[in-house]
Amino acid sequence: MSQPVPPLPVKPVVSLILARDDLTPRVMARLSDFFGPPDLVGPWWEFSATDYYAAEMGPGLGRRLVSFLHLADSRGLAHWKLFTNSVESDLTLGGRRLVNLDPGYVSRERLVLATGKNFAHRIYLGRGIFGDLALTYSRGSFKPLPWSYPDYSRGDLPELLGLVRRKYLWQLGELSDLR
Repeated sequence: MSQPVPPLPVKPVVSLILARDDLTPRVMARLSDFFGPPDLVGPWWEFSATDYYAAEMGPGLGRRLVSFLHLADSRGLAHWKLFTNSVESDLTLGGRRLVNLDPGYVSRERLVLATGKNFAHRIYLGRGIFGDLALTYSRGSFKPLPWSYPDYSRGDLPELLGLVRRKYLWQLGELSDLR
């Protein structure tokens, strides 16, 4: 019989999709007030993986990935999504969002993102929020799943997530365990 054990803390991350890069400082201030100081703010990348957000947010979108210094309890993920939804609501222009925020976490084994959209592979967390197993980690890198978003599974983002994971392992005192 398996014995329940408390999970290890996780490393919070937020993916920012922005209509303009000059919104980054305002968004970062709000996220830092909630999550604490960032320890990585990724570069500005053109967001061209999908045109899903273009009708609402306009063309020429960019993306940043941010990770936060303090490790956290994974049970907070639904609360994180509700908070980022409120930031999105505050940053609108003419009823249109200027930013899309996807909070999640990196653990030893996976990247999990929060979403309000149900799907077969998503687990209900409560308060209308689901956990999306976005990537798994094995054999030295993050691996996509059949439903992984293309921008999370190729390009520069997986490498950046690998850096986030290394910092996470260092924080756990397990940097030598890079399996």
